[in-house]
Amino acid sequence: MHNLLVGTATTLLTIYLIPILVYGLFSRIFAIKPPGDVAPARFLLSILISKAGTALAITVLYPHAIGMFANSWLWYALVWWVFFVTGEIGQWIGRTSSTKEAIAGMISETIYVPLSVYWLSLMLR
Repeated sequence: MHNLLVGTATTLLTIYLIPILVYGLFSRIFAIKPPGDVAPARFLLSILISKAGTALAITVLYPHAIGMFANSWLWYALVWWVFFVTGEIGQWIGRTSSTKEAIAGMISETIYVPLSVYWLSLMLR
């Protein structure tokens, strides 16, 4: 149980902080802006809550699903990466995010998904 809690917390930190860094870099380079109709603290809190559910799902499902992926954390990460990238493409098609925001999202997901699953694989051995 302790490992699941630590795994969830580590996954949450990884999938929350890396996008902030990537989007921050993109905002400096390409002048993308957070939504203007919501306070920054409320925006970040909404992202944290959303990511908390995702971190919990990634962590709790890992011990049950890893056997289906020939005990390879990389295959498990690939499945989650496809979920996230597909979501970014859907938001871009639906015009709820710009091309630059979608690219920033895909870059951050390409970093944080394998990183968080790798750390999780070490914690839940």
